[in-house]
Amino acid sequence: MSFFGTLFAKKEKSVLGVDIGSSSLKVVQLRKDHNKAILETYGELALGPYGGRDVGQATNLSAEQITETLKDLLREAKVTTKSCGVSIPYSRSLLTLVDLPYREDPKEQKTIIELEARKYIPIPVSEAQLDWFIVPETDPSQSAAMRGKIEVLVVAVHNDELSLLQNVMIGAGLVASFYEIEIFSTIRAVADEPVKPFMVLDVGAASTKVYVVERGVVALSHAINAGSQDITHAIAISGNVSIARAEVLKKEEGIGGSNALGSPELVFSRIFSEARRVLMQYETEHKKSVTSIILTGGGGITKELGTYAQNIFSIDVRVANPFAKTEVPAFMRTILQEVGPEFAVAVGLALRKLDEI
Repeated sequence: MSFFGTLFAKKEKSVLGVDIGSSSLKVVQLRKDHNKAILETYGELALGPYGGRDVGQATNLSAEQITETLKDLLREAKVTTKSCGVSIPYSRSLLTLVDLPYREDPKEQKTIIELEARKYIPIPVSEAQLDWFIVPETDPSQSAAMRGKIEVLVVAVHNDELSLLQNVMIGAGLVASFYEIEIFSTIRAVADEPVKPFMVLDVGAASTKVYVVERGVVALSHAINAGSQDITHAIAISGNVSIARAEVLKKEEGIGGSNALGSPELVFSRIFSEARRVLMQYETEHKKSVTSIILTGGGGITKELGTYAQNIFSIDVRVANPFAKTEVPAFMRTILQEVGPEFAVAVGLALRKLDEI
């Protein structure tokens, strides 16, 4: 068994992206073939029923419950690899851009960043994993050396969250080589614009995450306390139907559906209004225009959402299609485009994992 296991590992070309969300688990298995990412399998399993709630509703399950759900998903999706990357929820992490003193000596600069960055973490450093990234300069006339400052993206994740995820991976029999905050996985999967600022609206179950990205770096992040489960609740109340039925109607009829009586628009109006405020705040402070908006997350699959959003915002809006970065059978393209927004994080994780091969 040991010999064949080692032999198989050497030939392993398949990798897995594991997205542990608040309302569902998603996995995407890719294989590298002639430098192309080939989709082998994918799957999603709602967490609600495992926690006594409806499909599409946010949960707070134990590591043991998540592990059992993940094992069920791996079996149903017929996943064949154990090699994976795993998402860290945005809500369980901290991202902040800070200006720190510039030093010409790289070693001295590193020391200053690590010491200063701790001041921006609201918990003891011993309780978190801390990382940072120096934001590339965009204006040669305002270099870090001239300003005496550098811009640094500081990232922190609580040890308890990492411990939970590690226990889930061990329990499910998977081997994770990295854990990545979901925002970075999403950007990798949906971004095409390498330079100009764009906004990502990630409509999750319990909340909506707003990111402004420039040159591949998160220039601004913001959370809105409304998500796809609120849309489902609105449809259920307006149409006098069950939560389960409302979840189906959200995907099949969405905005403007005869049963919904406009209720999803009320929730999206609140989300988009806050997103516009964040967009204008960024453009005013940075004196730059956001060129486009990408809709993703579970709420992104709401039917006709792209058309509705385009009428709200004055810039280009599109619904994410992360599977466009993979090779898939022609007959599956339409289906994958429809469900794509839900799988952006899992695809982004798998794409990063492929780079390790």
